[in-house]
This record gives sequence, C-alpha cells and structure tokens, in this order.
Amino acid sequence: MRSSRKNRSLYIDQEALATLALLQEGLLYPVDRLMNQKEAKEVDTKKEYRGKSFPFSFILAPAGKKNEAILKSLKPGQTLDLIENHKKVGQITVEEVFEIDPLERLKNIYGTTDISHPGINATLQRLGRYAISGPFWVEFDEVKKTKELIKQRKKELKAKNVSAIMMAAKPLHRAHERLIRLTLEESDLVVIFLLKPYVSEKFSYELRKRTLDYFVKNYLPKNRVLVVPLENTYIFAGFNELILDAIVAQNFGCNRLVVGQNHAGLGLYYDKNHLKSVFDRLKGINIEIQTVSEFVYCDECKTLVSTNTCPHGSHHHISYHADSILELLELGILPPAVLVRKEISAIILSTLFPNRFKNLEKLYADLIPTRGLIERHSEEDFYIELMKLYQTTSLT
Repeated sequence: MRSSRKNRSLYIDQEALATLALLQEGLLYPVDRLMNQKEAKEVDTKKEYRGKSFPFSFILAPAGKKNEAILKSLKPGQTLDLIENHKKVGQITVEEVFEIDPLERLKNIYGTTDISHPGINATLQRLGRYAISGPFWVEFDEVKKTKELIKQRKKELKAKNVSAIMMAAKPLHRAHERLIRLTLEESDLVVIFLLKPYVSEKFSYELRKRTLDYFVKNYLPKNRVLVVPLENTYIFAGFNELILDAIVAQNFGCNRLVVGQNHAGLGLYYDKNHLKSVFDRLKGINIEIQTVSEFVYCDECKTLVSTNTCPHGSHHHISYHADSILELLELGILPPAVLVRKEISAIILSTLFPNRFKNLEKLYADLIPTRGLIERHSEEDFYIELMKLYQTTSLT
C-alpha cells in the first residue's frame, strides 16, 4: 500500500513524469530502474546496459534551486514525494544522490552541446547538477492505457506480424498514406505511434490525431490500424532517436519497425557493398527493421513512386517535404491534392483558421454547385468543394 505519510518533495515537470512512466511500464527494457552513478558512467561509456544496447544513462536530475538543496541533503533510505504542477504524482526512495555534468549529459543525448539549438537549450534549462537513483512509482495512466490497447488489439486479431511506424504526421500527406498502406500489406496489425511533444504547438497533437483517425476510418481496414500516442520526451531527441524507437516499439509488443531511408538518424552507409545502418551495431534489440525508400510524385509517371524504381531524374519529382507543406497550411493556402488529401487539408485549415470567412454561405452559394436545396455548410465542406474546382480540367 502506498504511504500517505508526509514526505519531503522533489519537483518534476510533465516531461520527466512521462519519461518515468515509460520506464515504470517496462517500455525502456533492458533499463528497468533509475541508474546509480556507477551504472550511469558505464552506460555512457559503453552504450550498453546489462549486455544490451542503450544509448545513454537513464537518470533523474531535475533543475531548480529548491530541488538541488533537497538532493544535497538526502540520505539513503529517505522517501520523497514527486510533485508535478503542485500535485503529488509519485514517490521515490533514495538509493544514491550524485553530481553530474549537465553539458556532458547533453552530449550523450544529442551528440553535441550546441545550446543555440532550441531543443538542446530547453533540455539544459530543465537539467540539474544532481541526480537521484532508487525505486519509485508514478501515476501516469496514458502510457499504461496505450500498452493495454495494443495488447487487446493484438489479442482480438490474433496478430503475429505487428509493425510499428513512428510518425509526427505534421501534416499527414500522400507519402505517409503510401507508407502506411505498404506496411499494412505485410502486417496483421500496424501501430502508428503519433509523436506527442511537450512543447506548445499551433499544429497540435489533437489536430494531427484527428487527421490520422479520419484517414484510417475512411480509407483503411480500421481494425488493423491503431493510432496511439507516444510520449515524445527529451530522451527521443538527437541521434539516438531511432535506437530508442526500436526499443520502445519492441517493448510495446511490435516485431517490426518501419523507417524511411531518408530519416536523418538512420546513418546509412556501405560496408563491403552491403547497405548498413545504425541498427547493425546494436545488441539485444531483436525487432526487425524495415527501411523504405523515399516516395515522390513524378510528373512523367503521373503517380506516386519510389525513388528506387522511378527511371526519371529528380527534376521530374515533387518531394513530400513536410515543412514546406506545413508552411502552406499555416499561411492558409490549400495544398494541391497531389500533396495532401483534400479532406485532410479541410480538417486542418478549418481548425487553424476558424470562422475565417465573413459570409461562408454566400461564398458557398456563389462558387460551389449545389443540389438546389437549402443546406448549411461547414468550413470543411467549403475547402473540400473548392479543391474540386481546382481539379477541374476542362478549361485548363
């Protein structure tokens, strides 16, 4: 039974809470505990834990003068309450408190200490000089719910081949759709881990989830595709991202991870005429890794193609660069349907620009063919019908 006795407190943020929850639920195995100083140094040096690959030490070192004062005063065996946003979310019992070098910690996670990068600087700001190890528990139901949801769906389908795709879907575009369909061809179940960051974004997690859910519900066998959140905390940053993706996917119960060949963290190289990647140097990660070539739209082939199979030069290709497509959407411009499905664009634009039109019904009546009936139309409807006009070709 968890004690209700009044303890001293350690203050953590939601990002640390989510990361501890991943550990608690066994999703970072072989790591199953907060590391002490000896273990942390060994992992940071060897990039292994208990004979299996793990990219850096797993420690808890929260920033703040109050936290530092408390950590420096602790003795083994003492119990602290973990506080997030003025609420008790767990407890930890002290095994050891030890000093760390925050910059060295950054280098182990990101591969650099360049704090001009916003993500690296943000991690530095929330990183203290003292780490604590010891048994703990936290309350964070989201991770547990995701784990149970995948387990239940696997049981319902009697799924043996379960593929994982880590995706931001920012925005969901046609190449994403092709990747999902291709993965589904060889899988009983596809689990799309939708990255859920801990920074405020105009293009929110909820909006991205809505677009993915719409695509799955309307254009795929929906029982065989599951969209779940992945708490995309600071540990998934930097050049270790794909290693942790593989570890987490395996521990969630997937036996294959699908990765695009153009992923920056893959580190593709040739060794004796064989294509290698970061995964070839790993120990104890048994999940199958499938790399998929980049998809582009070819104006000669007139369709979406793989760069490995299209015979035409790159000057004939339209690339699906998410940043550029997102820029169009954030400016309120409807992307061509060859880039983003019109219904997806409609969902996004009507959310980013609510009540955009002074008189939507007049615009609809003036520009859009109707059945002659008096109807109410949403902004989503207007964008979808407008795209149909863009696609009319008899006068072009």
